[in-house]
Parts: sequence; C-alpha cells; structure tokens
Amino acid sequence: MEVQIGHNSESVTKLAADQLKALIERIERQEEEKKAISDDIRDIYAEAKGNGYDVKALRTIVRKRKQDPAAREEQETILETYMHALGMI
Repeated sequence: MEVQIGHNSESVTKLAADQLKALIERIERQEEEKKAISDDIRDIYAEAKGNGYDVKALRTIVRKRKQDPAAREEQETILETYMHALGMI
C-alpha cells in the first residue's frame, strides 16, 4: 500500500510498510498461539479417551454448553419430536 503526501511520500510509504509488517507479525503470533491451544485441547481429549470417556460425547457436550440455553432446549425438543415420529424413542 503506497500513500503519497507531497515530498514526504517516502517516509509515509515506509510507515505504511512498517505498519503492514507489524500487523502480519501480530497475526502470525496469534496463529501460533491458536495452534498451541488447539494442540492442548487435542491432548485433553486424548487424556479423556485414555480414561475411558467417549470423546464424541464430550465434544457434543462442549458444543451444547456454548449454546444459549433456550436455543439448546428448542433444538433438543425438535430432535426429540423427530425421533419420536420415526419410532426411535
């Protein structure tokens, strides 16, 4: 990105390049932290599996706990209604 303002265009261009580099470096650091956290979460699930827990069930519980309680209840009611209609419960 090149921004030109009169005779200071070179310093403005350098400033824009420095800002861009700083932004990219911040993104890269966050991506590294995200990968480390993802690896930690994977290790926790592996530990749970090693202790006999069903990882798929744990992932479902984690996902459901993130939901709004009213939305979760509505979704579960619909699922139960469909399962009942299909003779599954």
